[in-house]
Amino acid sequence: MAGLKHSRQREAIVTNLRMRKDHPTASMVYTDMRKEFPNISLGTVYRNLSLLADLGQIRKITTGTGAEHYDGDIHPHNHFICKCCGKVTDMNDFIDNSKIRDLASGQFDGRIDECNIQFYGVCGECLKKEEGPAATS
Repeated sequence: MAGLKHSRQREAIVTNLRMRKDHPTASMVYTDMRKEFPNISLGTVYRNLSLLADLGQIRKITTGTGAEHYDGDIHPHNHFICKCCGKVTDMNDFIDNSKIRDLASGQFDGRIDECNIQFYGVCGECLKKEEGPAATS
């Protein structure tokens, strides 16, 4: 982060996100940061998440179902977003994005550098809740 003043809080946010696989919201990151920095404000967390996403240090995932989620894994990969609970799950090994990118490049007057796909549906946990106890009898 050249030209940017060092911040222990910002560094802690990046470290937190890179260790996680659950794609937290800003409020979830805030809850974790309060353990190490009791006086940190939610606004500071939001500002740092926004800055880190703008700098390409983390990825912001807009789900369309509520709060934005954040990912410490900045490599191109796909996500599944549950329309019921908003949970975001990595889908790394299911689709070869390079083939999709190549197909799209043949139809596009420009250069496509990467491809990330977001799938929407209902996760397994929410499906079980929908079925409820009646489905198990």
